Amino acid sequence: MVRRLHELFHRYDPLIAAWMRHWGHDLLRWSLAVIFIWFGILKPFGLSEANALIEATVYWAVDPAWFIPVLGVWEVAIGVCLLFRPLIRLAILLLAGQMGGTFLSLVLVPEATWVEAPWWPTLAGQYVIKNLLIISGAIVVGGTVRTGRRKA
Repeated sequence: MVRRLHELFHRYDPLIAAWMRHWGHDLLRWSLAVIFIWFGILKPFGLSEANALIEATVYWAVDPAWFIPVLGVWEVAIGVCLLFRPLIRLAILLLAGQMGGTFLSLVLVPEATWVEAPWWPTLAGQYVIKNLLIISGAIVVGGTVRTGRRKA
């Protein structure tokens, strides 16, 4: 049985890896696009759970009443740009600006983002910290702007 599994692994592993190599970048780009469009659409309608955290983070600098809808449109723009290969550079630029502000809540609203800093984030803090993964994904996608997606 173990020998049979070993043989199957060696037969199909290269095929699976080739499929991942062929589709991985596009799937990552499309996933990022869906996340930004989906979460962005929620903000102007007051349906995002992140709105309260955003409001608590920016109230001292800008009026959340106009900033949150603008941020939502900004995020939708990031997602739409990610859907079209010629606009990936613009998406990365917009994303860099958006992410800079996102991490401010970890410092400006510690009572909402940390149970005990820096090792015990609240759910809101986890929501912010997971953006490290989005940044990494954007870097991977950005690495394809000159070459296109990798071919298997």
